[in-house]
Amino acid sequence: QLQFVESGGGLVQAGGSLRLSCAASGSILNINTMAWYRQAPGKQRELVAEIISARVSNYADSVKGRFTISRDNAKNMVYLQMNSLKPEDTAVYYCQANLRLYSTFVFRDYWGQGTQVTVSS
Repeated sequence: QLQFVESGGGLVQAGGSLRLSCAASGSILNINTMAWYRQAPGKQRELVAEIISARVSNYADSVKGRFTISRDNAKNMVYLQMNSLKPEDTAVYYCQANLRLYSTFVFRDYWGQGTQVTVSS
């Protein structure tokens, strides 16, 4: 009933840019919030950015000023524009959404499979 399609990951040099995309498809009734998480080898998953509304978003301190999260409500998509990438940004990035399906009354968290971002120095 629900599918996440993540794209945009890859290998870039330090200082480069990538734009991650995540499309949620299925019998979606409502989407509350969308977010990007990442998990580096040997580290726990951390919140990178979340977008609550068009005017409200939150970022990890480590990416403020470099990353921008945006959302297209009509297409059920969330994006993460990553500029000035650093080797420490290397991780698997996961799309996350809190949404409600037609078949489910309550909102739940759903996760994508992740996309690899590797930044070389």
